[in-house]
Amino acid sequence: MSGVERIQQVFAKLKARKQAAFMPYHAMGYPTRQTSLEVVQALAESGADLFEIGIPHSDPLADGPTVQAATDAAIRGGTTVADCLAMVRELRAAGVTQPFCAMSYYNPILAYGEERFVADAAAAGVDGLIVPDLPPGESLRLEPACREAGLATIYFLAPTSTEDRIRSVTAHATGFIYLVSITGVTGERTQLPPDLVDFVQRVRRHTDLPLAVGFGIGNRAQAAQVAGIADGVIVGSALVRVAGSAQGIAAVRSLGAELAMGAHG
Repeated sequence: MSGVERIQQVFAKLKARKQAAFMPYHAMGYPTRQTSLEVVQALAESGADLFEIGIPHSDPLADGPTVQAATDAAIRGGTTVADCLAMVRELRAAGVTQPFCAMSYYNPILAYGEERFVADAAAAGVDGLIVPDLPPGESLRLEPACREAGLATIYFLAPTSTEDRIRSVTAHATGFIYLVSITGVTGERTQLPPDLVDFVQRVRRHTDLPLAVGFGIGNRAQAAQVAGIADGVIVGSALVRVAGSAQGIAAVRSLGAELAMGAHG
């Protein structure tokens, strides 16, 4: 079964249950290599349906201060692209079965070699790629390589996206589409934007692909709110924050379970 098919299977199963997918992000290598593995394992046991596996980058343009600090710490700790793929292999060997979507900015993939990265990612157990700074029209080598390897290509849409942009993304995306809830960077917010429903509906008119909402979601109530209008609930900063706290894995497990309950209803 290809990565695209595994992702499709998860969304189809949850749709039949009238549930949304709980999709946590974690910056690999943070706060330490071993702890990041434990974070993913804890979330896998706490109700995660699909993971966004963060590959640390020195200039994370879409990320707010929490994820920026975590990825910087991971890089200073020696985390590389190859090490992130090695961690994916270790997680698979440890029995984590949920789909993994590697989230990386383009430069690390370009430096690694696009075709080589896709081949190594697929071999490690990655199911899809999320590259925030690579729009469909510029993914001339990466997208075909993903298609050949069976990996999903996940693109972003924002509330400011034009109809032409929406048409372009929906024509190229596989697996699901990542909807940015706000015009800003990642990070917890006290409330979600009032026009989020209209935004999701605007994209829905163009595609039957699952729509997953991220940016700004940090608690069970917000997860439930998003689950009522979208197919997936993506949470990053809130989980990264507690992963680096004194409570560590216990706090990750607790918050993960709360967020999963919000997404699953």
